[in-house]
Amino acid sequence: MPLNMNKEVFITCAVTGSGATQDRSPNVPRSPEQIAESAIAAAKAGAAVVHCHVRDPDTGAPSRDPDLYREVTERIRESDTDVVLNLTAGMGGDMVFGPTEQPLPLNDGDTDMIGASERVAHVADCRPEICTLDCGTMNFAEADYVMTNTPGMLQAMGQMMTEMGVKPEIEAFDTGHLWYAKQLVADGVLEEPALVQLCMGVPWGAPDDLNTFMAMVNNVPSGWTFSAFAIGRNQMAYVAAAVLAGGNVRVGLEDNLWLEKGVLAENWQLVERAGTIIENMGARVIGPDEVRSRLNLTKRAPAIQ
Repeated sequence: MPLNMNKEVFITCAVTGSGATQDRSPNVPRSPEQIAESAIAAAKAGAAVVHCHVRDPDTGAPSRDPDLYREVTERIRESDTDVVLNLTAGMGGDMVFGPTEQPLPLNDGDTDMIGASERVAHVADCRPEICTLDCGTMNFAEADYVMTNTPGMLQAMGQMMTEMGVKPEIEAFDTGHLWYAKQLVADGVLEEPALVQLCMGVPWGAPDDLNTFMAMVNNVPSGWTFSAFAIGRNQMAYVAAAVLAGGNVRVGLEDNLWLEKGVLAENWQLVERAGTIIENMGARVIGPDEVRSRLNLTKRAPAIQ
């Protein structure tokens, strides 16, 4: 297919994530204050969108505490730096099985399965412009862990997001996830044009080779907006690949801890480097107001309690 390079690109910064990176770099933010400060610094460096998880402030372990989300949200909104807020809704679908000869009962200590309403409770409370919707079930690198998102769960969560007026960002870890996302639109659960994040190189989803990437891109319907990232060492290569393929880009410590070999990154540095790559390709980095206009987003205050 011919190149369809995107000339007006927005950068999303995935600030902290929920992976076990809290002890691998001192730059991974833990507390709501640290997460908000890192998000604001990323916005000042050129990120139009910040994608936020929260963590236990003491241990750094992933959390879904609504109070932590509220604090992060308020700190970002009360700053003098404008940015589109994107909160994860990916927590609460974790199943960890027992040993292979006795998979049941589930490992209760690590399994975290909750209902649809609870999975989006912080979204209803904080009312970000965007929240994520992981559009499928997937094996991750851990031997007995499955990220679980059944069709029924996705229909329920997607409908709630649509009714809240929050734009779902469809997280696609493989082509089948895009197939189901199109079905959610056909069923009227999600509205067109949809927003998609192509997640490359996450074991055991879509590998980050370019043939697979273009298969993913070719499965995004015309008129939808997509962004893409790869984890680890290929993060910056995928900045260029996403722009060349007609998309937008995501960088950040959720996906990659390193600025270069032996040098741990901060979020703002990854955003700054991505911006340099985009501009050197002859494209323009756009800001939050242009993203809101393009995606028909509404900037709002949190819901009144």
